Amino acid sequence: PADGDVYRCHADVCQSGGSRPVFLGPGRVSWLQRWFVRDKPKGMSSRDLAQMVWGGRESRSGVNVDWKTAIEVATVLACVRVRANGIAQVPFRLYQGDDTGRRVAGDHPLHPVISRHPNSWQTSFSLRETIEMHLCLTGQAFVWKGVVGRDREVRVLEPIEPHRVTIKKSPDGVLTYRVSADNGLAREFGAEDIWHLRGPSWNGWSGMDAVKLARDAIGLSIATESAHAEFHKHGARISGLLAMDGVIGAEKFESLSGWLDRHSEGGDRAGKPIILDSKAQWTPFGMTGVDAQHLETRKHQIEEICRAFGVMPIMIGHADKTATYASAEQMFLAHVVHTLLPEYARIEQSADIQLLSDADRAAGFYTKFMPNGLMRGAAKDRAEFYAKALGAGGHGTAWMVPNEVRALEDMDPIAGGDLLPAGVPPAGQGTQNGQD
Repeated sequence: PADGDVYRCHADVCQSGGSRPVFLGPGRVSWLQRWFVRDKPKGMSSRDLAQMVWGGRESRSGVNVDWKTAIEVATVLACVRVRANGIAQVPFRLYQGDDTGRRVAGDHPLHPVISRHPNSWQTSFSLRETIEMHLCLTGQAFVWKGVVGRDREVRVLEPIEPHRVTIKKSPDGVLTYRVSADNGLAREFGAEDIWHLRGPSWNGWSGMDAVKLARDAIGLSIATESAHAEFHKHGARISGLLAMDGVIGAEKFESLSGWLDRHSEGGDRAGKPIILDSKAQWTPFGMTGVDAQHLETRKHQIEEICRAFGVMPIMIGHADKTATYASAEQMFLAHVVHTLLPEYARIEQSADIQLLSDADRAAGFYTKFMPNGLMRGAAKDRAEFYAKALGAGGHGTAWMVPNEVRALEDMDPIAGGDLLPAGVPPAGQGTQNGQD
């Protein structure tokens, strides 16, 4: 086998006392196809039928809401996309730190997997994008781990669709994952085989489904959008009613229709007085207050869905007209601080526990997102902060050295950068009464 090829023992082989490995090399079909798909006619399984019937829960608006119907709502799609982009677009690296500093652990087998090439068809960007989409819409993300050797070094990460996975928790707290394929076949995996990322959780071992928790807000958005679509599908609204005395025939109807066309917008009598005979009465129709509030309801639902997903409305293009450039910049920074940073910590800590061994963690290895690039809009503020941290050009006290500043900006250290600038006393040793 070539270097980097991935092996795994089948459960039945291991149980029989053998140790014959099964080849799972890169460039082959996915593990789901290798272990589940058979040459059998495909049909709807009982699981598929159950998911179709009970997969979504009806909201108070009467609309069944699940991740499939929810993502068709433009606001939900925008919230999921902006969160997924925030997770996928920044570097995700493996570091090793000790008392002397830290370094990128490029020689560790896990680093290229999480930062470049997790499997044969995805990049690190697309894998993290998929993971965050699953977390947003279902509260769970599952990734199969292809491991090598006794140390179980992770060489492959393949995402699993959440609807394929059923989590089981034994009385002694052991988690197992039952994964189903398209043809209804299923296989169970232990917790050591699955990287399980959880969203906010009530029981601690299974994430809560954000779409189901927000089903009323999403369902109302679907209902109002459908009503508005039907409203415009049938010509929006008639402009008025022409009531005639007696019964009119087809010929008279055609004559009256042409007469109305002349008075409608674009006609030669548009805006001119209407002349009626035969006891005809014209009743104009206008938009009512209920119709006007229909648009307000749709705008309000955008804000409600954004609240559910923890996304500021300005991030999906729904901004207050009173927002200025300065306030918008602060809103963008708030998105990083309050929406993305908690998600970075969630994924980092999960990766440290489930992708690194005890020996790796003891040796100082850890994963880290580098979101500094998202803060470029506040360059002036950062420059002022760093200047003060370095002693403001030789005046005042310093609590940082140049290499610490460079580390925050994801830059390499420089020679002499671990020393305070000349003439700047360290914090706590400032001047008193003119004496250093």
